Amino acid sequence: MNLSLEALQAFAHAAASGSLSAAARRLGKSQSTVSEAVARLEIDLGVELFRRGPRRLELTEAGASLLAHAEAMLAAGDRLTRHAARLAQGQEARLTLALSDAYQPRQYEARLLELDQRFPDLEFECLIAERADVLDLVSQGRAQLGLLAAQPTYPPDIAHAGVARSAEFGLFVARDHPLAHLPRIGNEALARWRALRLSSVAADATPAGELPGSDGHSGVRCWSAPDYLLLLEMAALGFGWAALPRQLVADYGNGRLQTLAVDGWPRQVPVDAVWSRQRELGPVAAWLLDRLLADD
Repeated sequence: MNLSLEALQAFAHAAASGSLSAAARRLGKSQSTVSEAVARLEIDLGVELFRRGPRRLELTEAGASLLAHAEAMLAAGDRLTRHAARLAQGQEARLTLALSDAYQPRQYEARLLELDQRFPDLEFECLIAERADVLDLVSQGRAQLGLLAAQPTYPPDIAHAGVARSAEFGLFVARDHPLAHLPRIGNEALARWRALRLSSVAADATPAGELPGSDGHSGVRCWSAPDYLLLLEMAALGFGWAALPRQLVADYGNGRLQTLAVDGWPRQVPVDAVWSRQRELGPVAAWLLDRLLADD
């Protein structure tokens, strides 16, 4: 069966107006052309779509049932045409964002809603990664944009800009950890217990002692993980203390963690958006970057 969009349009307009002549006027075609298109569609489908009354066309039961499907096919054709036009203008078909747990969903969900409304046919992918892994994904072209806790320096091929919202970090341990029962804690007390710190999968990982949230104690026992959610679970199991995004703890800690009272904590950690200087951002990526940087 070869259903043409022209025949489906004639069917939909004739059903809406109740008249082949009115449908022809709306479509800018002759009445004979529209009448022939509807008749051909009835032959192709093997059912009668209209009862021809003296004054007005009336949908048959089969016609009424098939009309919704015809309108859905026309809508799909419209989406296909719009998407093809955007691609022809250079709009990317797919966008990947590498996202740190430091930048929580509540902070970017409004941007994703905007993205969905503005580019409904876009294939969007979100990768959870941290620090050097975010930079690696962007540098290799695996992700067009990245969001991560701001770093003191960046590779020369990585462009960066601060987003409007920062991330708040605190120090946490399990509620039954010995540190949890101390009213105030200094660096010496922290140094006696295992630190849980962020690491990176990328070969050029930033040394753990330089990460935001670590105090750089030499000789401190340390376990590491490549993302904050794993660090949260390790802390909740009592393996040590960790610097974690406070919103992440609120959302996923389930009351298992205790905030440590340490001078200088909690801390506000700036968040940067990053992209590659080696690859020009497409229209969608550029739009999303602008929205991520906007202070509203």
